[in-house]
Amino acid sequence: MNWLEVSLTLDGELAEAVADVLARFAPNGVAVESGVRFKNADDPGTPAGPVTVRAYLPVDENLEERRQKLEEALWYLGRIQPLPPAAFTPIADQNWMEAWKQHYQPIPVGKRLIIVPIWLDSPEPERIPIRIDPGMAFGTGTHPTTQLCLELLEEWVPIDDVVIDVGCGSGILSIAALKLGATHALGVDIEDEAVRSARENANANGIGAEFVLGPGSVREIIAEQYPYDNAPLVITNILAPIILHLLDEGLADLVARDGALILSGILQEQAESVISAAQAHGLDLVEQRQMGDWVAQVYEYNRDE
Repeated sequence: MNWLEVSLTLDGELAEAVADVLARFAPNGVAVESGVRFKNADDPGTPAGPVTVRAYLPVDENLEERRQKLEEALWYLGRIQPLPPAAFTPIADQNWMEAWKQHYQPIPVGKRLIIVPIWLDSPEPERIPIRIDPGMAFGTGTHPTTQLCLELLEEWVPIDDVVIDVGCGSGILSIAALKLGATHALGVDIEDEAVRSARENANANGIGAEFVLGPGSVREIIAEQYPYDNAPLVITNILAPIILHLLDEGLADLVARDGALILSGILQEQAESVISAAQAHGLDLVEQRQMGDWVAQVYEYNRDE
């Protein structure tokens, strides 16, 4: 099936009303795109600038009638507050996943690992393969934050012990930790899709009950809702503002005595604020690596009894 894209670029105040109109005629939903402005290094970001609202109408025997009704609805909305004209662009349908797969190739990381899409064989059998089926969950291995974590895992994974992965996404870090010598891993994420994706990726790597997965974050782990409430290595690859929030919620308490915490997802200009927050919670920075604008840090637990 082919599609007719309908798009309007407008002021953010009008975006919700326009999206509601388009949603009446678009069976697959509406996409709203905007820029993001950051006030400072700790700001999670707020929408800024013009907003583009897009919807897709199926090209079928009802297209002309559907388009006419949509244009009428936009015309009436425009009487309340002026709208820019809608742009209509024909889109040829294709198998987006198959087209995307052609560009996703194995990625060697560090000295020992290689990230391999599940539909390909590893070109470097001497490396440890981490098989990933990229989906909606964060962590395909292409982003610097994930690659920095994987490099650090090669050095910091506790052999024959437990790893806790807060915000596990696709599960790539926990899977790598288990393949590098950890005996068990606990992965939690607030997104149900991430938990499902992580389990599927674990299955693709032959990993089963040793990888405990479930919904939640720091609070659920501290509340002993899972088999492990601390570990000699804790990993968090999210964003700096969320890391600061998790530290306040007790992230440092998940680190076993003499253990380590790997933090990633930190922009270079945010690094100092994360260091200060971690030190306030009894953690000392022992290593920092950078790839492009992104930073990953390792902390050791150095609190007195």
